[in-house]
Amino acid sequence: MRRSTLTALGLLAAMALPSAAQTYPDRPINLIVAAPAGGSTDVGARVLSAIAEKALGQPIVIVNKVGAGGQVGWTELARAKPDGYTIGFIVMPGTNTVILDPERQALIKDDSYAPIINHVLDPGVIWVRAESPYKTFADLIEAAKKAPGTVRASTTGILSDDHLNILITEEETKAKFRIVHLEGNAQQLKETLGGNVDVSFDNVSGVVKPIKAGQARALAVTDPQRSKFMPDVPTTAELGFPNIISSSTRGIVAPKGTPEAIIKKLNEVLAKSMEDPTHKTRMDEGGLGVKPLGPADFAKFWTEIHARAKKYVEWSKQRPQ
Repeated sequence: MRRSTLTALGLLAAMALPSAAQTYPDRPINLIVAAPAGGSTDVGARVLSAIAEKALGQPIVIVNKVGAGGQVGWTELARAKPDGYTIGFIVMPGTNTVILDPERQALIKDDSYAPIINHVLDPGVIWVRAESPYKTFADLIEAAKKAPGTVRASTTGILSDDHLNILITEEETKAKFRIVHLEGNAQQLKETLGGNVDVSFDNVSGVVKPIKAGQARALAVTDPQRSKFMPDVPTTAELGFPNIISSSTRGIVAPKGTPEAIIKKLNEVLAKSMEDPTHKTRMDEGGLGVKPLGPADFAKFWTEIHARAKKYVEWSKQRPQ
């Protein structure tokens, strides 16, 4: 009888206590950004978190964890306690290629995260300096086919979305570039505008300002739809290459195992925050396209990107750089 009574009392006590999800959050939340402060992912994270923390009633602390092309931050995120107090940004296909590249010996896997919401889809753009002889995408492809391996095409890093974009473009057009790997957008701008490379594959947000200033010219946006930041630039789909699609897509995730109720709450708050006029204005100023995707659609998009990235990561190991 005593045991039954204690069991009953224990159940009543448990029912009286609020669940962690009901009281969440009751302390600050860390948001890991696996990139330096001041970059486009960091800027977007700070704009969004400043709005969302008001609704949550707790600070969202941006934690920049830089190293190994994002691998350091993404690993720490995956290994964090799944209680909703450590969340962070992943980048597609950047995170995917880290997982897929055997040389990286990554501790993260394709199921290491619980998707919360996607934030940004930053389409790829193929661009040249204003003085370039390549006036159109057709001009560029013709030159790269006529003299294979001579047109210098830069990326912002090995196995970045820009690198994969070059490989996709080569496959679809039968052109052959001389790939030049640079370290990030700033170096790419310097080398391209300085005439040390002939063409660059980057993202809209990274080059929208030089293009508006007349320093650079965009040949094509690698997305099915025209960018509102470059409305006069044709898409690769319009130019007859619907499979040349590339972007840097950034979304917020939690460590695998985070309670669904917490994921749901974060998704609702962040989705509403993305609709805030201040958020929209600040993101537009940075040339960053907002693309909210809930947990299910985000997971589907991740799976699609992962499968596509796998093909080109394997190919890149065979192709001379």
